[in-house]
Amino acid sequence: MRRGWKILIGVLVALAVLVGVNALVTGAETKSAEVTEPGGRIVSLPGGDLEVVERGPRDGSPIVLIHCFTCAINWWDRMIPRLAATHRVIAVDLLGHGGSEKPDSGYSIENQADLVAGVLGRLGVRDAEVVGHSLGGAVVTALAERSPRLVDRVVIIDTAATHEKGDLGLLAKLAFVPVVGDALWRIKPDFATRKGLEMAFAPGFDVPDAFVEDVNAMTYTAYNRSARDSQDYSDEEGLGQRMKESGKPLLVIMGAEEQIIDDPAARLAEYRTTVPGAQTKLIQGAGHSPNVEKPIQVAALIEAFARHEMQKPLQNQKPVRGQP
Repeated sequence: MRRGWKILIGVLVALAVLVGVNALVTGAETKSAEVTEPGGRIVSLPGGDLEVVERGPRDGSPIVLIHCFTCAINWWDRMIPRLAATHRVIAVDLLGHGGSEKPDSGYSIENQADLVAGVLGRLGVRDAEVVGHSLGGAVVTALAERSPRLVDRVVIIDTAATHEKGDLGLLAKLAFVPVVGDALWRIKPDFATRKGLEMAFAPGFDVPDAFVEDVNAMTYTAYNRSARDSQDYSDEEGLGQRMKESGKPLLVIMGAEEQIIDDPAARLAEYRTTVPGAQTKLIQGAGHSPNVEKPIQVAALIEAFARHEMQKPLQNQKPVRGQP
C-alpha cells in the first residue's frame, strides 16, 4: 500500500515539475517578425518590428486598420479591396500578433499605440481615419490621445465605452489561469481554438482556418499580456470618456448578435451619452466582428465617415462641434 502511495506521489511530483518547466518555457518564448501577408513588409521600430500592409493610391485620404485580440491583418481582407479603391489603406499587425514581433514585454495599449504612430510616421501619414476592432478600439483611442495630429477621426468596432470583461468562453478563461494557462497553451488542439473563436461571431458563423492559425502563431506571453494590459487601460478610464476628451469625431459600430459584449444596443447608447456627437450603428446579422461578417456594409460606413458624408446622425445625435 505504501509503495502505491509513493508511486502516486512520485507521479504527481513529476507532473508538477513538467507543468512548471512548461510554464517557464512557454512564458519565455519569443518570436521574430516575419512577413505573413502578400505584399506585406516589416517596419523596424525601437519598440518592436511590425508587419504592415499598404494598399490603394498614395494620394488617397488615409484609413488605418487595427485588428482585434488574437487576430491579424487578414481579418480586414474582405474590406481592404473596397476601401483601397479610393483611399490609402494601411493595416498593421499589433505587437505579438500576425507577422509582427512577439517579445516578452511591451503589450500595454499605450505602447501599441506608440508603435502604430511610429509606423504612420515612417509612412508619412497624418490626419487619418483610424479604425479599431475590439482590442484595436482601445489602441486607436490611445492613438487619438497620444498622437492627435495623426488622427482626423476614429471608428471603433465592438469595443465597449466602459470596461466590460465580456464572455470569452470557458477555454479562454482557463488560458488566463497562472501555470494552467501556460500548460493549456502548449497542448491546445485546433478544434478548441476554433470553438473559442466562435464567440467572436454571430452563432453559426464558419470560422476560417486562417483565423485559427493566427491564434496558434502567438506566444503565450503575447496572448496573456495583450489581454491583461488592455484591461488595465480600460479600468483606468473608459474609452467613451477618453474619446470625449480627445475631441475627435467618432463612429461606433457593433454587431446586433454580439456574444462577447452584453446588450450591444445599450453599449452604443453609452457612447452617445458620453461622447457629444458620437454616431453609432448596430449591424444586424453580425456578432462581435461585423468587419468580417458584414464587410461591405461596414466598409461603406467607414467610407462615408471618411468623406464626412454622415451629416445626419445615425441615432439622432447632434453633429460634432466644428465638424464640416
